[in-house]
Amino acid sequence: ITAAADAWARGAAALPKPWHPQKPVLPVEGMRNVLITSALPYVNNVPHLGNIIGCVLSADTFARYCRLRNWNTLYVCGTDEYGTATETKAVEEGLTPREICDKYNAIHADIYRWFHISFDYFGRTTTPHQTTIAQDIFQRLLARGFLLQDTVEQLQCEGCRRFLADRFVEGICPFCGYEEARGDQCDKCGKLINAVELKRPQCKLCRGVPVVKPTQHLFLDLPKLEEQLEPWLEHSWSTGDWTANARYITRSWIRDGLKPRCITRDLKWGTPVPLDGFRDKVFYVWFDAPIGYLSITANYTDQWERWWKNPQQ
Repeated sequence: ITAAADAWARGAAALPKPWHPQKPVLPVEGMRNVLITSALPYVNNVPHLGNIIGCVLSADTFARYCRLRNWNTLYVCGTDEYGTATETKAVEEGLTPREICDKYNAIHADIYRWFHISFDYFGRTTTPHQTTIAQDIFQRLLARGFLLQDTVEQLQCEGCRRFLADRFVEGICPFCGYEEARGDQCDKCGKLINAVELKRPQCKLCRGVPVVKPTQHLFLDLPKLEEQLEPWLEHSWSTGDWTANARYITRSWIRDGLKPRCITRDLKWGTPVPLDGFRDKVFYVWFDAPIGYLSITANYTDQWERWWKNPQQ
């Protein structure tokens, strides 16, 4: 309080000169360098106030604060555009997934400009950089033995002649009985679901009753990481600022034992899987989308690794 009163008494002329970073904004030796991202908004809707408050406004406020502190700050965001939700919206509107993404990316960008959200760069996940970086991470996981291959039972709609990804299936939750559970999770009880576990499943596109068929998929071998992950989590919980909810959910996953997690889908709209036998599949959006933070930065500057692979700064 004393320092604030003293600064006020000295007046604006005594304040440090505002920092004006060069473009593109890159880490600067000897400065505090801050990279800020908002959770990537999904591209199949028109943003409303709740989306803006819950997604971009808090990060925008922090970015403005960092700039006022004369910290070298980069704030990036963009629309999350792959996955079954995009395909579903495309079917609803009679457009292709690419047309849906182009339409809603423009709407999102325009709304954030109207609100003066201070992004240094607002991009999207459907870019060549996204494909390159996601496939590179996949190849590194494959080379280090962190991927498994397995046959899974999956629902197939004979009317639509396609395997049904998670969001193309609806049914009754096997855990709590909620009647509008999706094929990946129940929005009422929050439990993760395998689509074949749903009671009375229906194809969301034609309302037909799907049948169970086998198909090959790739899995992230999470049990292999468990031994390394537990001590890291204990350290992070004791030194970081995790919310009570984040701690509870993570502890429950560790307590129950991590399971292999499927990272591929029988879809057309997504980042292609660069492996023989799986080239007709794409990456599951929750494998692919977090990589969007990197690829959006890469679309902003070809020196993106100076932000993402530079712990010294």
